[in-house]
Amino acid sequence: MKEILIFISNEYADWEIGYIGAEIRKTNKYKISTVAINKEVIISMGGLNVNPTYCIDEVLNKNIENFQMLILCGGESWKKEKYENQSVKKLVDMFKENNKPISAICDATTFLAFNGYLNQIEHTGNSVDYIISTCPNYIGKNNYIEKQCVRTDCFITANGTATLEFSREIMKSLGLKTEEEIDNWYKFNKNGFYSE
Repeated sequence: MKEILIFISNEYADWEIGYIGAEIRKTNKYKISTVAINKEVIISMGGLNVNPTYCIDEVLNKNIENFQMLILCGGESWKKEKYENQSVKKLVDMFKENNKPISAICDATTFLAFNGYLNQIEHTGNSVDYIISTCPNYIGKNNYIEKQCVRTDCFITANGTATLEFSREIMKSLGLKTEEEIDNWYKFNKNGFYSE
């Protein structure tokens, strides 16, 4: 069974991967694995303790065909590390060079922008002004789309308020359900049982 690899770091935004994690597990098509810089316990913004499945070096030494997708979760550490984490960059490069999809939400999209991955493709993020002010080498303004989530062949990007949209596009990319089933799932979770 191929793995969906979720990168997490201390103070990761646990809610941003909650929906998609549950939906992937329900289908039993893929195994979810977590990866971090090292194998020390990671504590999310919500206080959840996670023992990473892998450290990055372990993944870099594995056959890429073991993996189907890389998901970069948002959180506080991206900004604290000034978006310059070379280990994560190697991980992204491994997936990109092998045409494996990479999904990023919230400040993980800023990491992608900072490191030049979004300059030539349609993408979104927390805001184009934020990306410009944070990423001195960013030249992708003309490819920035003001949408909750944008999916291209190799990248899925979403802003920090787009957990459901992010999950929907990952589900479509992985073919977890039919398009109609995914759209119905999205509408149900977006609208709930009752209107406010």
